[in-house]
Amino acid sequence: MKFYSIEGNRQKLDAGAMFGNAPKALWSRWVEVDEHNRMELACRGLLVTGLNGKNVLFETGIGNFFEPKLKQRFGIYEDNHVLIESLNALGFKPEDIDVVVLSHLHFDHAGGMLTAWQDGKTPDLIFNHAEYLVGSDHWERAINPHPRDKASFIPELHDLLQQSGRLRLVSGAFHESLGPDVVFSYTDGHTPGLMHAQVGDLVFATDLIPGSAWVHVPISMGYDRFPEQLIDEKTEFLKHVVDHKLRLFFTHDPDYSVASIKQTDGRYSVDNPIKQLKEEYRKC
Repeated sequence: MKFYSIEGNRQKLDAGAMFGNAPKALWSRWVEVDEHNRMELACRGLLVTGLNGKNVLFETGIGNFFEPKLKQRFGIYEDNHVLIESLNALGFKPEDIDVVVLSHLHFDHAGGMLTAWQDGKTPDLIFNHAEYLVGSDHWERAINPHPRDKASFIPELHDLLQQSGRLRLVSGAFHESLGPDVVFSYTDGHTPGLMHAQVGDLVFATDLIPGSAWVHVPISMGYDRFPEQLIDEKTEFLKHVVDHKLRLFFTHDPDYSVASIKQTDGRYSVDNPIKQLKEEYRKC
């Protein structure tokens, strides 16, 4: 198998919201902000080739589907569909992707599946040959959202997934499309049914730990549905990562895509961070 970090469109969000109830005096040690108090966030995916004989894309980022007014609101400043260009740069077209795995369906993780916004045109799916894997519990949340997180979803996307006939709901540790090389686990603190995927020694942290700054156990986002539960889940998750010498894949860290985790005096921190991932993995 070969692993590639795939950059998508970036966005700028209020840093206070990204760090929940942590004061600016604390989080300003880790991130820089602009004149509007916004920090830059990556929205990247992971491409794994040769996985059960397939090209598999984990996450699609935010994409470029928003109309101009909403693009401005959510700090999306690039006009091109960066995810597709990043795939093209590696020699892949959308039709080369066999499976798309989505940790959840918030727009900054699933929007990259949609075509870029055009005035007067409805969006469509880009990966027309792919199966789409979504956790079954999260799917129920997405199609029946709470008013608190309703705006995080894209109703048109849910309809397109159902109409495609290629939506696959995942409920256990494995799925037949990917076989035993991908192990799924689930947390609920950020959103019910958030799905993590482990391939080799790499674990998709998704929004449980969106970047290196959130490795600190007490830190959560204002977007997390159940912050106390998330902190409990994060504690268990990080212990597992350290005990088994795994690495985390970050979707939102502006600087790093992958890092190992170390524990010193009871505190976790990143170790050997990597900006862009491009490596080969062989089973022992």
